[in-house]
Amino acid sequence: MKQALLQMIYDDIGFEDVTTNALISPDLKIDGKIISKERGIIAGVDMVNIIFNEFNIETSLKKRDGDAVEADDVVMEINGNARSILSVERTVLNFLMRMSGIATLTSKMVENTREVNRKVIIAGTRKTTPGIQFFEKNAIKVGGGDTHRYRLDDCVLIKDNHIAIVGSVSEAIKKAKESVSFTKKIEVEVEILNDAISAAKTGADIIMLDNMAPEEIRKVLKALENENLRDKILVEASGRITLDNVLEYAKTGVDILSSGYITHSARALDMSLEI
Repeated sequence: MKQALLQMIYDDIGFEDVTTNALISPDLKIDGKIISKERGIIAGVDMVNIIFNEFNIETSLKKRDGDAVEADDVVMEINGNARSILSVERTVLNFLMRMSGIATLTSKMVENTREVNRKVIIAGTRKTTPGIQFFEKNAIKVGGGDTHRYRLDDCVLIKDNHIAIVGSVSEAIKKAKESVSFTKKIEVEVEILNDAISAAKTGADIIMLDNMAPEEIRKVLKALENENLRDKILVEASGRITLDNVLEYAKTGVDILSSGYITHSARALDMSLEI
């Protein structure tokens, strides 16, 4: 984790920060502060603190991950070598703004769904940025959501392309059960009611209803109840779930709403570093 963070910095600096090294004395020390320029939820502070510590920049944290901020709130105060601070400034801000944007959007999704379904889980998907998916998933968690899978080895998730190759939902589940440890849950992505029933009967732990409209989801849940299968399985809805329609999906009664929107469409929370 630390190595990944520092790699971001060194990739940005290259051989040297030519502007800063040309203009700033190597021994100059300065004070600064990172300020939020709008309302939101902060995420990434602990990670940014690791970067500053590596460059011997002292920090005084005024906000921690998960804290709410308003415009002009101070997130952290810093003190250290001017060249070091200026060289890491942009990457630190980009990281903090990106993670806080994800946490803020996730928090809004969670708050909205609580109005109609206090038990539903808002989860991320693997529609993340390669190389920083761990940090983006952590930002979802900070915002009150569930990380879902970090990586492919977290659990079995049988998707449409797996089923197309294997031949059927039931056969795919049987193969998974034969070769995967009992410690791994088995989730199956389905697009029609019959496949959802088949997945539940064959022993899946989780059914993901992919790209189904709310009325279709209600039909699946009702069918599972009629088969006495509803209480034996978790039901997740996924596909095109956004802040605009999340309430309608939450009202269906599913257990989980997973959304790539909270990572791929999150807007960065605006911040600045002032010397």
